[in-house]
Amino acid sequence: MTSKRRRFKQTQSLEERLTDEAMRLRSKAKALPPSAQKEALLGRARQDEAAVHLTEWLMSPRAPI
Repeated sequence: MTSKRRRFKQTQSLEERLTDEAMRLRSKAKALPPSAQKEALLGRARQDEAAVHLTEWLMSPRAPI
């Protein structure tokens, strides 16, 4: 028996979702004392922001093909 994939329509673009997630992670990290968990949250926020920049660069009209 095969299972069907759950599909749903995204209401926000990928860039908007990544930006919101990065802001949420940064605010969560701000409330924590210096620790490995705080650094992990900040690292994930930086990855999300880098993904936004890469997506914007790839979607720009001057991006190499």
